[in-house]
Amino acid sequence: MTATQANEDKNQSESDRFQSFETFWPYYLGEHKLKTCRALHYLGTVGSAVLLVFLIAAQQWNWLPLVLVAGYGPAWIGHFFVENNRPATFTYPRWSLMGDYKMFYMAVRGELRGELSRLFGTQSKS
Repeated sequence: MTATQANEDKNQSESDRFQSFETFWPYYLGEHKLKTCRALHYLGTVGSAVLLVFLIAAQQWNWLPLVLVAGYGPAWIGHFFVENNRPATFTYPRWSLMGDYKMFYMAVRGELRGELSRLFGTQSKS
């Protein structure tokens, strides 16, 4: 492979990398191997959902942008300071949101440890 080809591959749109959520999921979970990062995601997922319901019930429409802060804030702290990687949200916003909810759902059901083992062959680290 020439340097030009390598540059073209590197510059290829990241959105072309995955053709479906099913192919994105292992990548997404691989970016969330540390328990602390996942816990921060769960905090953001639950916190933003509770805040959304509250703001809708209270008809506080001007405060709705806080839902994004409540959801993304803890998750991004997990990525930048715990996992030391870049949030998938920047490149794959829809699939990343779907991944958050799938990861949370699997954790609540006790299925996430098995999924991590199936995909990566090892238990996650704290």
